[in-house]
Amino acid sequence: MQERKGVITFKGNLMTLLGPDIKAGDKAPVFRVVDTGLGPVTLADFQGKVKIISAVPSLDTPTCDTETRRFNQEAAKLPANVVVLTVSLDLPFAQKRWCAAAGVDIAVAGSAVFNEAQTPAEALAELRAALEGVR
Repeated sequence: MQERKGVITFKGNLMTLLGPDIKAGDKAPVFRVVDTGLGPVTLADFQGKVKIISAVPSLDTPTCDTETRRFNQEAAKLPANVVVLTVSLDLPFAQKRWCAAAGVDIAVAGSAVFNEAQTPAEALAELRAALEGVR
């Protein structure tokens, strides 16, 4: 997987992003996330719809919370052929809890914690490594 070092900073530290740089208008890469009901979600599930994808580290952080609530408010004003998908590293159970508490019912939440090639233990180890130093 492509590494892009020093593209962003977090708490003043340069961070490495994984994957290609994606710009507005680029075709989205194929990916699979898990919804709050523990079912798989792919972009193909929204075939024929305009897709707005928001990626956040965790819905439980103030900035991500505000962003996702705003996307949900704006999504309510959009036509039926538009779907808003918010992808985070939260577990599906945490996403479900957050969505219920925040009143988010328009934007689709998807957890990127698990993928087909990982066991739950590998996903947890990857999540721990990603969050190292965040405290």
